[in-house]
Amino acid sequence: MKNVRPANTNDLGSCIELLGLLFSREKEFKPDPLVQRKGLETIIENPEAGAVFVYESEGVIQGMVVVLFTISTALGKKAAILEDMIVLPDSRGKGIGTSLIRHAMEFASNIGCGRITLLTDHDNEPAHKFYNGQGFMKSDMVVFRKLF
Repeated sequence: MKNVRPANTNDLGSCIELLGLLFSREKEFKPDPLVQRKGLETIIENPEAGAVFVYESEGVIQGMVVVLFTISTALGKKAAILEDMIVLPDSRGKGIGTSLIRHAMEFASNIGCGRITLLTDHDNEPAHKFYNGQGFMKSDMVVFRKLF
C-alpha cells in the first residue's frame, strides 16, 4: 500500500479525470469537472469530513477512493461511507483497487469507525464480485435519494 497516499490539491486534475470515467458509467451521475473539483476540494480542505486517497505509481495517479464520515446511532460511533472508487481501465487487474480499498478500510478502522458502507449500481457485477472479495456483504437495505 506504499503507493496509496492522501490526495492533495495538485492531484485534482487527475482525480477529476478519474471521476469523469466513473460518472460516465454510472446511471445516476453525470461528469461535471467544475462540480467534481468543488467536491474534492471540500473534502481535501476539511479532513473532519473525510479523505481522498490516490494510488500513484511512477508519477501517474492510477486510481482513487473517497472515504466520508458520519455518525451511526445504531453503533454509537463513527461510520464511514466509501465513495468514488475508480482505477484507470489500463491499470485494472494489478491489485490497485485492492490496495485502495484496504487502505480505506484500515484508515476508517484506525480512526474508530465501526462500519464502512458503499453503494454500487445494482447491475455492476464486476464491482459486486470485487467488494465481496474484500469482505463486504450485500445489505437488505434499499437506497432512496432526494436531490435538492
